[in-house]
Amino acid sequence: MNVHAPIEAARASTLIGLPRLAKLAFDGCDLAPLWNELALRARNDANDAAALMDLSTIAQLQGRPDDRLALQAMALAITRVFHQPPALAVPRPLRLLALMAPGDFMANIPIEFMLDGAGIALDMLYIDAETALPALPAHDVALVAVAESSKNQAVLRRLTALAPSWPQPLLNAPAHIARLTRVGTWELLNAAPAVAMPMNADIGRDDLTRIAHGTLDVADVLGGAGFPIIARPEDSHAGKGLEKLDDGSALAAYLAARPEHCFSIAPFIDYRSADGLYRKYRIALIGGEAYACHMAVSEHWMIHYLNAKMRERPERRTEEAGFFAEFDSFAARHARALTEIDARFGLDYIPFDCGETPDGRLLVFEAGTNMIVHSMDPPDLFPYKPPQMRKVFGAFQEMLRRARRAVAEVT
Repeated sequence: MNVHAPIEAARASTLIGLPRLAKLAFDGCDLAPLWNELALRARNDANDAAALMDLSTIAQLQGRPDDRLALQAMALAITRVFHQPPALAVPRPLRLLALMAPGDFMANIPIEFMLDGAGIALDMLYIDAETALPALPAHDVALVAVAESSKNQAVLRRLTALAPSWPQPLLNAPAHIARLTRVGTWELLNAAPAVAMPMNADIGRDDLTRIAHGTLDVADVLGGAGFPIIARPEDSHAGKGLEKLDDGSALAAYLAARPEHCFSIAPFIDYRSADGLYRKYRIALIGGEAYACHMAVSEHWMIHYLNAKMRERPERRTEEAGFFAEFDSFAARHARALTEIDARFGLDYIPFDCGETPDGRLLVFEAGTNMIVHSMDPPDLFPYKPPQMRKVFGAFQEMLRRARRAVAEVT
């Protein structure tokens, strides 16, 4: 794959972008030549912010988060706005402004993936809690892409203050995103009809140590639920630091291996199906409608798509294809739960991960606008995925167009 020609034509704030770079990494391509070319660009032009931002993306993809943040900070010191032109030439492309926060891939909606094949021009404006905003790029619709995290709460508060006077439609209310802590998500959903979600509690290292030593009862923290529990560090994602702990001694060993001071714990819910396998679904609510993004099947309770051996197990891919084909039936079965979740979250776009309990309820694990929804899987192995992802991306893009049309109808 020739990745060099587009780079030579790129204007200062125009990125190669996360989707193309992630796809190269996902396919096992050597990113070193591209890294060298971008580094040369940055050396030759001290104002080439796009080269620095693309370098920061490559650093993250290569597992170098500190380099990611350092390079990103250098790029943001030059400009706060980065551009992605429309993938499809149309007479009047919709102009989308995504409001982003500095950070790693989990800091924001991976918005570029959602615009695959679209006639939508994207500007990404990076906002922190204090830096003065630059002049806003001209746009038809704005979207709060900042995801919930402890680091992003101050940015979300700032955007909440700005939202009432925003000059164009602003999707994904920042105050509603801010509620999506693990505890906040449980508080929103724990009384929702047809929904199951285990209680989540934030807890410090000292209290977890007391539980491990038997001087604090875990049931006093988790509303009466005891071991086994699952524990994870604050703000962790993708299973990092997430473990099932069966008793105090397991908790003590966990703490001995973890350096963090703040954690989240929840009761472990055994959601195995009758065949002894676990099934996890990723669903996106887009403009109030539910869309299937992926499903995974595994022998292990902690499911991630890559560790579920979906590439190696054709019968699991067949099941996922069936889930996509029959999703309308799944959505009808869980219609009340999906309606409640959408109403309680109150967001234009929100993905969440879930399973099903033996008694038929929708079991919500977590929700977050930063969950990745993509179409990078090889179509020879996953021929059913491109049509499904086009459906998801199309719904997202149509949501943006509806917002633009609503303004046009008023004016």
